[in-house]
Amino acid sequence: MKSNSTLLILSCFFLCSIGAFSQDISSTVTGGEYKFNENNTQCLTDEQRKEVLNDIRSNISLLRSQNRLIHNETQKRAPTILLSWPVKMKDGAPYNEVWAISNYVDQNPEYPNKVLDYNCGTRTYDTKAGYNHMGVDIYTWPFSWKMMDNDEAEIVAAAPGQIIDIGRNQSDRSCVSNSNLWNAVYIQHADGSVALYGHMKKGSPTSKNVGDTVERGEYLGIVGSSGNSTGPHLHFEVYSEIKWNGVGQDVLIDPYAGECNSMNNDSWWEEQKPYVNPNINAVLTHSAPPVFPDCPGQENTFEKNVFEPGERVHLAVYLRDQLAGSKINLKVLRPNGTLYTNWDFDLTSSYRSSYWYWIIDMPSLSGEWTWRATYQGQVVDHKFTVGTLSVKDTEFDAISIHPNPFNDVVYIQSNSFVKKASVVDILGKTMMIKTNGAETIKEINLKSLSKGLYFLRLEGVNKEQKTIKLIKE
Repeated sequence: MKSNSTLLILSCFFLCSIGAFSQDISSTVTGGEYKFNENNTQCLTDEQRKEVLNDIRSNISLLRSQNRLIHNETQKRAPTILLSWPVKMKDGAPYNEVWAISNYVDQNPEYPNKVLDYNCGTRTYDTKAGYNHMGVDIYTWPFSWKMMDNDEAEIVAAAPGQIIDIGRNQSDRSCVSNSNLWNAVYIQHADGSVALYGHMKKGSPTSKNVGDTVERGEYLGIVGSSGNSTGPHLHFEVYSEIKWNGVGQDVLIDPYAGECNSMNNDSWWEEQKPYVNPNINAVLTHSAPPVFPDCPGQENTFEKNVFEPGERVHLAVYLRDQLAGSKINLKVLRPNGTLYTNWDFDLTSSYRSSYWYWIIDMPSLSGEWTWRATYQGQVVDHKFTVGTLSVKDTEFDAISIHPNPFNDVVYIQSNSFVKKASVVDILGKTMMIKTNGAETIKEINLKSLSKGLYFLRLEGVNKEQKTIKLIKE
């Protein structure tokens, strides 16, 4: 008969070998605020904007003379010409979202340092020379230069219209104010309004030409840093009217509806985004903390998703519009889905973008682990592997589902046998379980679910597992 001490040692060995004892990693945090365009660089000089608008006028006149202009000049602004969001994450990019907002239109014509945005805040800028910011600056986050070099943040048409002018060949790694014009696409809509999409990556603007039409959501270019710019971002500037004959004044608008918008009363957005819009832009794992070099060097991200047992892992989250007084919940889940460690991190300051890292030494439990962040009701998972997955595990990890977001039915694409599927809501409640006997599961009817975020957990015949985030529209 074994002694009690022997049993205790054996029990400890067994539990430790499967990673049952979690580490207290909550105190290893480093990180902070990421600031974009701290020096408030003017996106277009007065001379450049005058040149841009004159080129637009010239091309409108040319298209009119060729009877190719789609704008009906007798038509007033139509309430049906509304804007969708002009930045889109490239399919397959390793993020949850790719953008944040640094500045809105300045509603206060006085200067300097007398700014007012549409929401009566100060999220805009002016200059000593008398420039008041005239657009919405949407910058990429995290890893702006990497995103630009890998074409991971796309600019898309916010509304259908006609290309009025286009520029493609300017340098795209600007870090300061300069005399260069940006790469850009300018689109006139059927009601005569015109949208300017500026700072695009060199060579990335659409291959279409002046006079060609585009549909809502159609690719226009890649977010870059051409012209007067201190880093990759989209300067989105909208006019309700451009005086093609030079008589009168061009009419700049602020597309956001708000108490302090003196330019227009109604929102021009299909769905206006909140002024403060907290979001988890990325949940990633790294072998070391990323390095943000001086502009315009590409970030060294040290991204890594496969680790050896005992190897040090940097667990990272990247936030947009971090709110002071809020908290983010963080979890590490073992390959079987059980909780390894869990903690809350208090956010004491408000930042437009922020990054946070924690360090964990991986236990000797091989398989696919989950790094999970929950913030303001949003749950984002990142999968990483400890040890080497078996061939069967690797094949199972390649499973994909479509459509996502979905309405009623989700289809499973896999070369592996899917034995069981379960759907769990964000509170961990199991909403449904499906098994299919001797046949693999190929589709799941989720018509009965309410709209929202869910997790689809799939299981194979050899206990392989995969969890996929689902969104029901």
